[in-house]
Amino acid sequence: MSVTGLVVVDKEAGWTSHDVVARCRRLFGQRRVGHAGTLDPDATGVLLVGLGRATRLLRFLTALPKTYVAEIVLGTATSTLDASGAVVGEWDMSSVTPAQVQAAAAALTGNIEQVPPMVSAVKVGGRRLHDLARQGIEVDRAARPVTVYRFDVEPDAPRPGVYRAMVECSSGTYVRVLAADIGAALGGGAHLGLLRRTRIGSFGEADMRTLDLLSHDAVLTPAQALRDLPFVTVEPEIAGLIGRGLALDRVPIGAAGPGPWAMVDSAGNLLAVYEATGTDRIKPSVVVTAG
Repeated sequence: MSVTGLVVVDKEAGWTSHDVVARCRRLFGQRRVGHAGTLDPDATGVLLVGLGRATRLLRFLTALPKTYVAEIVLGTATSTLDASGAVVGEWDMSSVTPAQVQAAAAALTGNIEQVPPMVSAVKVGGRRLHDLARQGIEVDRAARPVTVYRFDVEPDAPRPGVYRAMVECSSGTYVRVLAADIGAALGGGAHLGLLRRTRIGSFGEADMRTLDLLSHDAVLTPAQALRDLPFVTVEPEIAGLIGRGLALDRVPIGAAGPGPWAMVDSAGNLLAVYEATGTDRIKPSVVVTAG
């Protein structure tokens, strides 16, 4: 029997996001599996995995803000901007104070421009940067706008030159780049040590299960998967229009705000996701079977 829904995985270090997807395919006997928001192999924490028809909903989850806890290691820069890379620069930064690190983090808070690292899935000229990096090729990358909502650095370093931080940011933000930028701002270099994603939208550590504890009772329904979107409950006659993929007038059904909206029936089953059109009408971007 095909499984449709979402599981919140606590990814362990050493696993790629693709490894997690492959394990979920076997565990749930479901070929159609995908994830929202890649985590690097060394990183741990929240990975949202869609099953069956719920894979069509993942783009709405990828866009949600994310929260990380990280360790920033001053004095050493690496080729990958994290602990897995080769050392490419070293500085004596023993005189840097916690207050200076906090000030550098504060300067990187808000709407900023960030250059994607070479070890990322961003495409340049039709090729992914990490594929080019494996061949020793480095190319120019355009800076992209991202938002860092919070960048809090703990004043007490667990080890000399190592600072723990909490980052809340928009989708598309690279924490490893923030770590490297901290080092550069302080007159040296830095890289990202440990990284753990603790939250994607409202999905946090309380929702997670490790792969060895995953089972069918951990599967969230499509409606539960979209709990961060505004819900619009519709009457049966409107549900019929939604099932036919028709556009709707937003005011009569109460679709306020910019959207997107999760359209549900009176039982709370997800029918579709609708998005704005620039007019008073909204259109379906994903139509699913109720249930």
